[in-house]
Amino acid sequence: MIRLGMHTDNLRTLSGSFEAGVELGAKNKLEHIEFGVIYGIYFVQALGYEPSVSLWDNPIQIRKFTESKGMPVSQIDSASPMMGNMGTMRGVFYTQQAIRFASDLGAKKVDTTDSAIIEDGMTKDEAFKIAVKNYTELLKWAEDFKIIVNVETHGALTNDVEFMLKLFSHFESEYLGFCLDTGNTYISGQEPLDVLKPLRKYLTHCHIKDVTAELAAAVRGEETGIAMSEAFVGGGVNADNIKKVIEYLNETKWDGEVSVECSGTDENMQKSVEWLRNII
Repeated sequence: MIRLGMHTDNLRTLSGSFEAGVELGAKNKLEHIEFGVIYGIYFVQALGYEPSVSLWDNPIQIRKFTESKGMPVSQIDSASPMMGNMGTMRGVFYTQQAIRFASDLGAKKVDTTDSAIIEDGMTKDEAFKIAVKNYTELLKWAEDFKIIVNVETHGALTNDVEFMLKLFSHFESEYLGFCLDTGNTYISGQEPLDVLKPLRKYLTHCHIKDVTAELAAAVRGEETGIAMSEAFVGGGVNADNIKKVIEYLNETKWDGEVSVECSGTDENMQKSVEWLRNII
């Protein structure tokens, strides 16, 4: 069963708060909420103009708030690049704290990714060795806290199906999963369904993102990811690909959460949810 929710990051470019994001999800009767986290204090977020949550906040209070709106937390986004030295220096610690936070929230997953370019000109083999080292450390925490660490398609290596298959098959762990982003795979020059099919075995979460015609014409095949789409889901050039992904997930009886990712205006969210519900 596909459960429809949203990422509060939809409100970031609109300077909306976390609470406003949850209210928007409740208004559209969504089934779960996803949000990003920061370690420490960021003045914009603290003043209510950015929809992430601080890992210093009280997770029990956040859990009570989201559940009071009918939306448990499906995943928290700690998408620090993990395939390079920066992942070793900062990303591992950051995601370890996200795992602890997710456990208190009752969430089952945290999200990680990689960079748009391979760090410091290293080879894929070198990046793979670092990725294995970093995810080995994360899985120690994931196994103890029973939290799935997802790897999202967002960068040079996570959009490389061969690399991703090599990473997942190295571990074959129930606590290392795949988060497909339909917008990022499309903007990287691929068809989302072509990325999903060989990695379907590992899929535990999806980000559903469309792409405007203007953005696709400008950067498709040159970029590896976008933050969100100005077009509502179903209103861009990626709509047919998203439909194929949803149909394939239904055909293969996938059970999991998908998060709407678009600029979070009332109109965009309403149209996205209506379009997706018709398909789901």
